[in-house]
Amino acid sequence: MSKNLLTINDLKVEVADDNKEILKGINLKVNKGEIHVIMGPNGGGKSTLAYTLMGHPKYKITNGEIIFCDTKINDLKTHQRAKMGLFLSFQYPEEIEGVTVEEFLRTAKTAITDEQQKIIPFKRLINKKMEELSMNEEYASRYLNVGFSGGEKKKNEILQMSILNPKLSILDETDSGLDVDAIKIVAEGVNKIRNDENAFLIITHYNKLLEYIKPDFVHILLNGRIVKSGGIELADEIDEYGYEKIKNEFAGL
Repeated sequence: MSKNLLTINDLKVEVADDNKEILKGINLKVNKGEIHVIMGPNGGGKSTLAYTLMGHPKYKITNGEIIFCDTKINDLKTHQRAKMGLFLSFQYPEEIEGVTVEEFLRTAKTAITDEQQKIIPFKRLINKKMEELSMNEEYASRYLNVGFSGGEKKKNEILQMSILNPKLSILDETDSGLDVDAIKIVAEGVNKIRNDENAFLIITHYNKLLEYIKPDFVHILLNGRIVKSGGIELADEIDEYGYEKIKNEFAGL
C-alpha cells in the first residue's frame, strides 16, 4: 500500500477575480508519518497554497494537479476534500455565538463520517480527547472560540484535529502572534496526534514552533515557488540570516 498522501505537480494558481498569478509551479510530495514545514516571507504564496489545497473558490488552478489519497482533487469542493481527510487550521479561527464546542464537533464529525454521532458516546469521546490534550472539560460547553484567548483557540483547533482524525492536517501560520506557552500547546497537540498514518503541513514565518516539533522536511516558498528544501538546518539558517540571503540567492525568480 502506498505511503504517499499528497502529491502536487507543477501547480499554478491565480486569484480568480483579477487573474494575478500567485503560485508559479509548486511541486511537493508528502508521505504518511511526515511533518513538512513551509516557510517564507509575506506575499510568497504560503496561505494561497493552504487555501488552494482546501478548495477555496477565491483561487483558480491554471496548471498542474493535486493528488490526495491517489485521487486528483483539483475540481472537488471543500466539503468533499474534508471528507477525504484534509483539514485546515486557520490562523484566525472564527467565533460562533450560540454554538458550543461540543455541538460544533459533533456536527462536524457527523458530516465527515456520514454517521450520526449519538450524544452520550460522543460526549465520552470528547472528554477522553480533552483529557489526552490536558484540556478542562468546561471547554466543551463554551461557545465556539467566543471569549477564548489565543492559546485556548489553538487548543480548540488541536481538539478538532483529534476528534476528526484527518489524514493530512494543514496548519496555516497557527503560531502567529502566540506567546511561548500557546506555541507549546500547538506543538504538544501535534506531537500527540501524529502517527504513522497521518501527516502535517505546517506553514509558518518563524522557527520557534520547530523547537518543539521536529519536522522531516523544511521548504522555502518564495515568489510562488519552492526554491529550497532541506531539514531542520534550513530553518536554523533562516533564523540566523533571515530571508535576505535566500532572496538574493534566487533574485531572478
